[in-house]
Amino acid sequence: MKTILKEANALKERLVTHRRYLHQNAEIGFDLPKTYAYVEKTLQELGCKTEKCGKGGLIATVGDVKQQPIVLLRADMDGLPLREKSGEPFACKTGNMHACGHDLHTAMLLGASELLKRREKRLKGCIKLLFQPAEETLEGAENCLKNGVLEPLKPDLAVMLHVLTDLPMPTGTAVISSAGVSAPAADFFRISVQGKGCHGSTPWKGVDALSVGAHILWGLQTLSAREIPNGAGTVLTVGSLTAGKAGNVIADTAVLAGTLRSFDEETRAEIKMRIKQVATAQAKAFRAKAKTEFLGGCPTLVNDKKVSEFAYKTAKALLGEDRAFTSAELNGGIKRSSGGSEDFAYISHEIPSVMIGLCAGERDKGYAYPLHHPKARFDEGALPIGAGLLTALAILALEKKI
Repeated sequence: MKTILKEANALKERLVTHRRYLHQNAEIGFDLPKTYAYVEKTLQELGCKTEKCGKGGLIATVGDVKQQPIVLLRADMDGLPLREKSGEPFACKTGNMHACGHDLHTAMLLGASELLKRREKRLKGCIKLLFQPAEETLEGAENCLKNGVLEPLKPDLAVMLHVLTDLPMPTGTAVISSAGVSAPAADFFRISVQGKGCHGSTPWKGVDALSVGAHILWGLQTLSAREIPNGAGTVLTVGSLTAGKAGNVIADTAVLAGTLRSFDEETRAEIKMRIKQVATAQAKAFRAKAKTEFLGGCPTLVNDKKVSEFAYKTAKALLGEDRAFTSAELNGGIKRSSGGSEDFAYISHEIPSVMIGLCAGERDKGYAYPLHHPKARFDEGALPIGAGLLTALAILALEKKI
């Protein structure tokens, strides 16, 4: 195992090159032409078999795809529509930014691909490498599933790695998600209110959609405060209410947009139903109509107990006793994250999976901005560690038939 980490460290310069190209050319959603071309070219130069997977996704294989067991390693490739202010000399200038570290994820998996390819003849199974688009919109993993990422033979387990920054832990420290839910389900919703416009001086002749929207907003706030149990890990947020264009006109339409996050699938289903009921009832009470639409999202991310324990032991052996922890160890027994959703969740509901966090920037060493911040920076010292950890996990999972 130490040999793997040594080889990964020897690849650091190449991994930095990968990462900086991807960072400078950040693309978003499913529209990743430069990213896809770079990843495909790099993999093919390594001798990996590649194929397209859905809209903007790419699958590569190392080993015999007909041989089991099969391990799936996943990296996301998309950035955010965010103007970068990191000050890095390789900052993206297109109006997009890799502020969530997906450029590092992709570079790490490219590094793991190279390390695994060197060992291909000794592998005791097959490794699928998924380079996924559209994680930020929580659409990419589901699209890849619909387009056969788990076929023709279903992988036996899946692993993803996500970098972390603005933390008090050294770069290269791994945080293995404990068994159970580690990231919440997400649902995006839109409520469209139809009223009747009229002159502001005669409001009784119309139906004020703005006022109805405000009542719906207050109803949802009450729903959040009075119907979600303590400890359910569920948050309901309305982030936008838009209506009207003039101060002397009664608005005929209003639109509310928000998100629901929940660590519990039963609570999630119940609150989604109640959102519709509250919107419909409040609108009816004021002679308007309301239409509630759920526009996408993802389920809870579930970590398999056996896979989580295996990843923890492997990380400890590879990185050292003081460089690998479980999420429960760090959170006083609480296994879940702070609230960010992750569409790897779709895969975790299909096959035994684990999500791993990797520290890539210590707060006191110049990495003081969190993920999704325009000034976020990442310590590239994490690149070989991530590549080595993914490699070790894949090889040992095949050998031990996890």
